[in-house]
Amino acid sequence: MLTENAQQYLGKIAGGEGCPLAQTDPEFYQIICNFAFDEVINEHPLPDRTRHLAILAALIGCQGGEAFAFEVSAALRCGVTAVEIREVVYQSVAYLGVGRALPFINIANKQFAAAGISLPLQECGTVEYNNRVSDGENTQVRIFGDGMRGFSQRGGQTQHINRWLSGNCFGDYYTRKGLSDGDREMITFCFLAAQGGCEPHLTSHAAANMRIGNDKRFLISVVSQCLPYIGYPRSLNALACVEKAANG
Repeated sequence: MLTENAQQYLGKIAGGEGCPLAQTDPEFYQIICNFAFDEVINEHPLPDRTRHLAILAALIGCQGGEAFAFEVSAALRCGVTAVEIREVVYQSVAYLGVGRALPFINIANKQFAAAGISLPLQECGTVEYNNRVSDGENTQVRIFGDGMRGFSQRGGQTQHINRWLSGNCFGDYYTRKGLSDGDREMITFCFLAAQGGCEPHLTSHAAANMRIGNDKRFLISVVSQCLPYIGYPRSLNALACVEKAANG
């Protein structure tokens, strides 16, 4: 039996649409709904918009395509804009690669069309090709601190990778409108936590989150909200990275 809280939340995010699992796997449906849609959302709660951005990013990170399609629809019903959802997917390319991100662009577009949202969405780019490296490095400095100044010029034989990080990862994506620096660092944290095997980078981005105002408690809340979607091992690894970043 679904709890009253789970039923209310399902009504909010599903709009009355039935789930096939309720018929084919009723016991599983009850377990996951009562856990994810009652217990989890009421422990270390987050605002709806933040929760949905985090879950969207986590589902891309763990390659949860079917759950992502449902989550896009749920996020739209809860007031997250199509532009904000698109920006989550676009930024994932820098952390998962286009091979893993492209299916999620297509899933999101299909859900937008089903919701009557016309494509293409508004443009959000703010940089030109010839200034994306400098603007991207300025973004790195703003988020990570003065130690990133000159980053794009360092690296010896791999200096081109540093230049790409400044120009492509931060210049092409982080400078876009639609999400704030805090939003973008939070979803990056979720991409890394959900895909696993990125713990050094996850620790670095946990520290960057804290530096710009996404404090330890906030990150614990983010991990908590993502746990039903990425499982316990990756969630515990993420919490260990948060603790390491908090302790310097």
